[in-house]
Amino acid sequence: MEKPIYLKDSEDIRLFNELRKKVNQRVEAIPENRDIYIQIKAVILPLVYVGLYFGALFNAEKQWVYILSYVLMGISLVLIYLNLIHEAAHNNIYKSKRLNSLVLHIFDFIGANSYIWKKRHIASHHAYPNVDGWDTDIEQSGLLLIVPWVKARGVQKYQDKFFFLVYPLYLFNWMFIRDFRDFFDNERVILKTQGQIPVKEKVKMISYKLFYFFYQIAIPVVFFKVSIGLALGAWFLQVISASIFALFVLLPLHPLPDNAFPKLNKENGLPFSWLRHQFEVTNDLKENNWLVRNMLGNFNFHVAHHLFPNYSYMYYNEITEEIEKFAREYHLAYKRFPLLTALSKHRDLLRQNANNAYYILEE
Repeated sequence: MEKPIYLKDSEDIRLFNELRKKVNQRVEAIPENRDIYIQIKAVILPLVYVGLYFGALFNAEKQWVYILSYVLMGISLVLIYLNLIHEAAHNNIYKSKRLNSLVLHIFDFIGANSYIWKKRHIASHHAYPNVDGWDTDIEQSGLLLIVPWVKARGVQKYQDKFFFLVYPLYLFNWMFIRDFRDFFDNERVILKTQGQIPVKEKVKMISYKLFYFFYQIAIPVVFFKVSIGLALGAWFLQVISASIFALFVLLPLHPLPDNAFPKLNKENGLPFSWLRHQFEVTNDLKENNWLVRNMLGNFNFHVAHHLFPNYSYMYYNEITEEIEKFAREYHLAYKRFPLLTALSKHRDLLRQNANNAYYILEE
């Protein structure tokens, strides 16, 4: 399948080279190696997850401790993703690709699949963010319509009224449906764009999934006399809490009515250059505090990540300062919203899509 082609613009290429030079100089002027803090988290965060798990097992007779430990495992799962998995996929934790790969494999032990997620994230989302048919992050599920210029059908016409019931199931869909479809459904973006998946990766995916459910549910029931109801209930609450937390972080960054969803022309061309595309489809968040910087992987500075994914989030504060100044100077579409405003805007997008606002405007 022929891949989308960004608009060729020599001036934008010059602009990006200028911005990259400014960013590189700014980061090189920072004396300390901040990535050491992520390397420390690469030890601490998995230990927290494992500690919570064993804390649940050895306190199984106290139902509230068992349930709370599993819920906190869900929260730590998202922290592992934001701080470690995401950075390891970009080889930003260690200089060694092998060590980054080892960190990435933590994803396999907590219910997801590292192989297919890295392909989604690097070869699909980063390559063509917000491009329908190419960005797996906006691949349509049937229940919710994210792309504005696709006509709403069936239950999608009511999505702004029931989305809050669907979103808490986000990780259930990921674990039970999305991973399997991306491995075996030829109509999915991954298989259409990335080619065949090695058999050994399919075997590993299924094996890790089975191991995940074995330690999450079977071990507590068989070896620690946890009732099936409690084991399933605590695990269910873990995944629900992780889903809500994950979407609270991920939804405000791309799928907003203020961001573009570029359409391909007949020649498979995109309307923007690569540089302008990143600004048009991405926004930042105004929150910038210790919690966001050190616990949530600086997810608030998402434009910096798309423009300079080779730097870890520990440098995004300074990088974003350079981006903001540069965007003002050259009138680039830099956007930054408060978190709650961005979440509200996401609901506005769902409402507009449900009401076919795009088609009304077109007519």
